[in-house]
Amino acid sequence: MSFNGNGSGNGSRRRVVVTGMGAVSALGNNLESTWAGMMNGECGVEPITHFDTTDYPCSVAACVKDFDPLDYLEKRDARRMAPFLHFAVGAAQQAIQDANLDLSLEDPTRIGVEIGSGIGGSDVVEEQRVLLESKGVRKVNPATIPALLVSMPACFVAITNNIRGPVNSSVSACATGVAGIGEGMRRIIWGDADVMLVGGTEAAITPLVVGAFGRLTALSNRSATPKRAITPFDASRDGTVIGEGAGVLVLESLEHAQARGARILAEVKGYSLTSDAYHISSPRDDGSGATRAMSNALKDGGLLPEEITYIAAHGTGTPINDPLETKSIKATFGEAAYDVAISSVKSMLGHTLGAAGALSAVAAIKGMQEGYIPPTINLETPDPECDLDYVPNEPRQAKINAAMVNGFGFGGQNASIVLKNWNN
Repeated sequence: MSFNGNGSGNGSRRRVVVTGMGAVSALGNNLESTWAGMMNGECGVEPITHFDTTDYPCSVAACVKDFDPLDYLEKRDARRMAPFLHFAVGAAQQAIQDANLDLSLEDPTRIGVEIGSGIGGSDVVEEQRVLLESKGVRKVNPATIPALLVSMPACFVAITNNIRGPVNSSVSACATGVAGIGEGMRRIIWGDADVMLVGGTEAAITPLVVGAFGRLTALSNRSATPKRAITPFDASRDGTVIGEGAGVLVLESLEHAQARGARILAEVKGYSLTSDAYHISSPRDDGSGATRAMSNALKDGGLLPEEITYIAAHGTGTPINDPLETKSIKATFGEAAYDVAISSVKSMLGHTLGAAGALSAVAAIKGMQEGYIPPTINLETPDPECDLDYVPNEPRQAKINAAMVNGFGFGGQNASIVLKNWNN
């Protein structure tokens, strides 16, 4: 095997395919219910009920509902670990089952994990800090550190499945989910592994996180109308809404997938990660970092802009992000920007931070399989600065030949991947 590292998308590098997927979201605790909710244009945003939001600028979020970690974990492990780990393990086990991957038949040293989180166990930090101050250090849970570590979901997926290859957690703020897929792809291309479980997870709907995002003026002020609180690309948008959940994909080298007779869902063709090097929370006002991420991902995958049928946008519903992403798409795609379908599943799932890109990728691949593009709901009055085709309000029947997934994060991190429909 040789790796062509010039980013041209040519050469004899290993091909990487997707063979399984799993999802946990505010629309459902598995891929099927999450996808059905998207196709119905449902919104998972509701009032926050598990802590007092009096005086909070935003009191709504897209919470996972009725998820039982005991479906995937022993009681002792579930009690020791935080929800962001629960969601990751659940989505990973779903993906393994979906891929019909019998790990007992595989060489465990040739399998790896790349599952990250933007914030990690923030709920554990907040709870244990209160316990420390009220009852003293002897009452602090001895499992606190393992429970809050961003790397622990990947590690625990590895522990529970006897995975002994490369295990890592890319942390790229809200670009984490996309970066996890891209970095996992590279592990296979480089020959470090034959199989990678990749994606992102998040459970950060906590008093401090929601309050801090609100103080940053990043969240919507429309708590009185939860289902209309997040409106990507709409002229009335005033901020995002935090969501939680996880998305995990099984990646394999093409040779490995074919050798075991796996069902192939899509091919991961290209990936790029760039930096704005500009500001801790604001993107460059010319969108150049995002443009380079998209352009480089196309180049890495050997695809032309006009070959992309669908873009799973970052689309947070904030006043700054949406027009800048639009500008970057135009800079990358030229006239083809007006022909490509674009949507933001955050309008239904909320902004799941480190899990967002992975859930968007799952939706894009599911769309390839089913022949539908998920909608951007709540798009009633298009912003003149956002004048592309955002698939408003209703799913659209379409053949998705190739898709791009974007993820942009605080600190100026920009990630894009390109996916190809295997059944073209």
